Amino acid sequence: MTQPSLRQRRRAAATQEILDAAERHITEHGPAALSLRAVARSLGMTVQALYHYFPSRDTLVTALVTKAYDDLADAVQDAVDAPAHDASLPRLVVAAEGYRRWAIAHPERFQLLYGTPLRDYAAPADGPTTQATRRMSSIFEREMFDGFTTAQLAAADAPALSPALRAYLEQLPHYGLGNLPPPATALLMSAWGHLHGLVVLEVFGHTSFLGDHQAELFRTAMRNLLEETQRRLSRT
Repeated sequence: MTQPSLRQRRRAAATQEILDAAERHITEHGPAALSLRAVARSLGMTVQALYHYFPSRDTLVTALVTKAYDDLADAVQDAVDAPAHDASLPRLVVAAEGYRRWAIAHPERFQLLYGTPLRDYAAPADGPTTQATRRMSSIFEREMFDGFTTAQLAAADAPALSPALRAYLEQLPHYGLGNLPPPATALLMSAWGHLHGLVVLEVFGHTSFLGDHQAELFRTAMRNLLEETQRRLSRT
């Protein structure tokens, strides 16, 4: 394998330094306050020099969003791969708790992903941010449905789907276990909304009144969510 040249290594190091500085800026000031000028100033660079690595604010934001998604997916996968402290805890619950822990530890970066959209920013179609979200989707899809056959997933006890919605769900791409039948996709999206919604409420401070009980209540909710989802799957 050809080794990167000195110039390539220096560029990679400078790019990483800029990303690190931008992440620090987001942590200190929030995603909406992201400023290329402030990032450049913190590194002793000019904005013009920074443009050699990130030609626009949007390219920097895309890199930051992609890295945040990848770091979040790494945290979820690491949680699933770690030796089990409680063998009775389902892997889906372990994955969900890994997701929650990362979000709580990195609230500003989580807000970059799921908070108020940045003004005038649109992620590139089917670009690196899309690839990163697909990786996250594949983890939860696998942990939710692993062990079930396609026939069982197709026979899921899901609410009746309109022909239009069923047709739309059938053509959606999947990245975990392969093509999911529409009923299973509907269950997955419903479960994801529940899981993610609870994390958003906590990260944004809306469940702070629960204090130290938030982790226990989240685990209980995830167990119930998994049990309800799997109850709806045919095991015949």
